[in-house]
Parts: sequence; C-alpha cells; structure tokens
Amino acid sequence: MKEIDLTLRIESVAFDELSDRERRLVEAALAATERAYAPYSHFCVGAAILLDNGEIIEGANQENVAYPSGTCAERSACFYAGARYPEARFECIAVAARGTDGLLTPLPTAPCGACRQALLEYEGLAGHPVPVLLVGRGTIYRIPSVQSLLPLAFTEF
Repeated sequence: MKEIDLTLRIESVAFDELSDRERRLVEAALAATERAYAPYSHFCVGAAILLDNGEIIEGANQENVAYPSGTCAERSACFYAGARYPEARFECIAVAARGTDGLLTPLPTAPCGACRQALLEYEGLAGHPVPVLLVGRGTIYRIPSVQSLLPLAFTEF
C-alpha cells in the first residue's frame, strides 16, 4: 500500500491585507450577492472573476422551483466570462455568501463540487494557477489555485 498525502495551504487574511486588485474583486463578489435570486434557500452567493483583459465578471446564484434548473454564482460568472470574452483568461476568483439572516456567512463559503470542476476547466485554459478568494464575515481565505480545491479532479475525457 502506498499512502498519498494531500494538503491544502490556505492563507487567512483581512480585507486590508489584500492587494488593490483583490479588494476590487472581493467588493464585486459582495455586490453580486445582492443580485442573487434565492427565494427558496435565501442563501445569496456572489462570484467575481478577474480576467487578463482587466474585466471583472460577476455572477450570482439563480434558483428555480425545479432546483436542478438553477445555477450557482460561480458557474454563472465563469460561463458568462467564457461566452462574453472567449479569448480572455482567468486571473483570480472571489466568492462571497450571505446566509438566511442577510449577513455574510461567519466563515468563508467554498464553491460546490460542480463549480470547482467548471472553474478548473477555465484554470486549465489560463495555463497558470488561478487564486481563489473566499469571503466570510470575519476573514478571507486566499487559496493558491482552483486545483487546490479539487485535488483529485476529473481532467481527461
């Protein structure tokens, strides 16, 4: 038997420790939470993606009474980015969530598995690690890449 050790390095940072570029991205993700359509879960998620052309693309979760018909904020943003700017590459991603009380979640909320897989595809297109900022009420997690969130990813077909 061979044991494989998987580890994830996460930096826990305050807003004022972020670069200007990261702060703009976090603010965009926070603003996007206000545009979520979440009448069933009341869990409002916003995502913002910085592209190498300088554009910031925002997305918010969009629910539907037929739950599988909705989409998460992260996929909403990444699919729009791919459709609107197919030549652009991802530089950084920020995700924020507000709970049923309307406040930011106490701890940062990570993307679901489907979103991690979708974002990983765009990280591959970027050709470099794409940092992820997960925003919570008291802290921000800075993660070095999407791949870090999905270490045993499905990448071949």
